[in-house]
Amino acid sequence: MIDDRMSSLLMFVQHHLWWLAGGSLVMLLLGLIAGSWLVMRMPADYFCRRRPQPLVNRSLHPLLGWGLVLWRNLLGLVFVVAGLVMLVTPGQGVLTLLLGLVLMDYPGKFALERWLVRRPLVLRMLNLLRRRRGCPPLIRPPG
Repeated sequence: MIDDRMSSLLMFVQHHLWWLAGGSLVMLLLGLIAGSWLVMRMPADYFCRRRPQPLVNRSLHPLLGWGLVLWRNLLGLVFVVAGLVMLVTPGQGVLTLLLGLVLMDYPGKFALERWLVRRPLVLRMLNLLRRRRGCPPLIRPPG
């Protein structure tokens, strides 16, 4: 009985391995594109501010603003779930997971972002990416 279950699970994985590998590759590319786009749009003093920007842009219609917030959180959730899956399958699980966490809104998000950017290697890589695109470097947050 157990051997039958294991063999059917193995056949399922073998049959769907190409789909898993292709999905991992697509998520890697989407993660790199979305991550680069987010880093380029970020103001240089973003991490030095006392408070993050509000969730909803007040110049937008409330329905549209909250719709965008909902869309961004759903997209972030997709990246988090895909990142968790890619931790055990081929792909950039940690990078995809971090991108999903940055996209979503939750308590403590800004503190986590500041903690990550205080790491010299992370700040150096972000600023290298920004310099290649002609953006001013990010200012290291105090603390």
